[in-house]
Amino acid sequence: MLLDGDAWKSRMRSIQSEAWRLETLPVYRSPGEDGDIRDFLAGQRIDPETYSSAYTEGLRKLTAEGKRKGRVHVVTRPLTDYLRFEFMYYEAHSRMGDAIRILDVTDRPNPLEGAPDFWILDRSTVVLMHYAEDGTQISRELYEGDPARFIDYQRVAVAESVPFGEYVNGGHRA
Repeated sequence: MLLDGDAWKSRMRSIQSEAWRLETLPVYRSPGEDGDIRDFLAGQRIDPETYSSAYTEGLRKLTAEGKRKGRVHVVTRPLTDYLRFEFMYYEAHSRMGDAIRILDVTDRPNPLEGAPDFWILDRSTVVLMHYAEDGTQISRELYEGDPARFIDYQRVAVAESVPFGEYVNGGHRA
């Protein structure tokens, strides 16, 4: 079953304890970000200590309710312009409680080779994220099988990655 619009928002709002994401692409294209990326490449930056958006407010609410949100992003160096842009927001999101980790596979085999992009909600509901080759999202699909494989992907991703702050401060694994 595809999850769009209200069905997707409802799933995310209904989490009981945790929403977790695996990101595997070097670029995610969203038409709404095109101007922001141009501004970033021209040198404009957000202040991660004061930045506020609907996303950060949602994080604030989620953590106040005792719930967690996290992700691991698989990357290779050199980082794409998009990843450098996204990392700017990761800093702000981390400050609001998003447990972001980085799995750098530049100089080692990818332990998650072939794993799809996905969300896992409360370690039981898996939503597969489908993208075109250029990183444009095509759809979100509710996975109706056993979530064990995705729970294992999460376990490996967390074990093999480092916290975002550590990564950007030079502690990335080679």
